[in-house]
Amino acid sequence: MRRVFLGVFVLSIVGGVAYWHAHRNSPPPESVYAIDRNVTVWSSNAQVREALETIKFGDRVEVIRRSGDNADVRTANGVEGWIGSREIVSSDLWRRMTSLTSQAKEMPVQAQGHTKVLSNLRLEPGRDGARIFQVGRDTKVAILTRKVLDVSLPSTANTSGGGSADDDADTQEPATTKKEDWILVLANVKDAGEIAGWVVGRFVQMDLPSPLPDYASSAGLRVAAWFELNRVADPAEGLKPQYILFGAHGPEGGVCDFTTMRAYTWGIKRERYETAFVESNFCGLMPVEVTPATQTGGDATFKFEDVTGSGNTERIYRLHETVIRRIDAAHAERHAKRKTRGH
Repeated sequence: MRRVFLGVFVLSIVGGVAYWHAHRNSPPPESVYAIDRNVTVWSSNAQVREALETIKFGDRVEVIRRSGDNADVRTANGVEGWIGSREIVSSDLWRRMTSLTSQAKEMPVQAQGHTKVLSNLRLEPGRDGARIFQVGRDTKVAILTRKVLDVSLPSTANTSGGGSADDDADTQEPATTKKEDWILVLANVKDAGEIAGWVVGRFVQMDLPSPLPDYASSAGLRVAAWFELNRVADPAEGLKPQYILFGAHGPEGGVCDFTTMRAYTWGIKRERYETAFVESNFCGLMPVEVTPATQTGGDATFKFEDVTGSGNTERIYRLHETVIRRIDAAHAERHAKRKTRGH
């Protein structure tokens, strides 16, 4: 009996040593994060399989091994199973995603809109940027900034984000120029919360309040940004918002974010919106920063950077009642010089 016990003990020691030698240089499990609303953990990667658990966007799992387009993972609940590699991102990419969203939440919103087609949110602008989420049609988004890139054919793979670059809905909304607009948006996604990412600009439709879409269309304006400046009291209609729109004429891909602006104020006598201000022939860049009125009918200001010519200029405007005037120091100085030359 003692010999049997001793033999078992020796075998246990040998087995333990062998296991330690085999695993002492094994890397720690890779931590990854789910990037879809609901990710099913399957019993195998075969066609016939069983659903074991459902994890949510942002849930952390450990990768045991990878096989083709699938990964064998262990969830926080200790469940081991298989998920698609496209449904997860690395810890580094997750950190960059959350950092982008945090930065986006601090940026001034330039317009509200919604997606017109199934659209990929990417970490950087461009078809080869890592895909971090896919939003459906009619997803509400806040538009933050814009960047122009050369149009290029999609690549066949995108290993940085686990997705492919050819799954944007570009066949539904083809590019009209050799350059295309990309916009940074902050999407509010059900079961996932707020997610920031870059999307093809023409995949997003501006949600202009009525009747501004008709006004912008009649003016041939491709709107880039819009804001409510204040509200005025109408005895018959109640409080009516007054707006400023920024945009450009012609197709996408221009150097300037906008080249013209138009203000629409409420006319109490005619009971309709009227074009109160138009200015063009500048090269404006986002962001437009607006300080709306704090009381009914109060003054509002807005400003942006103009890169027309060789130098950059900050343009500042004030709305007083229905009149908009430029009030920055550079404009006042030029106006004073013109008056001096006139005398």
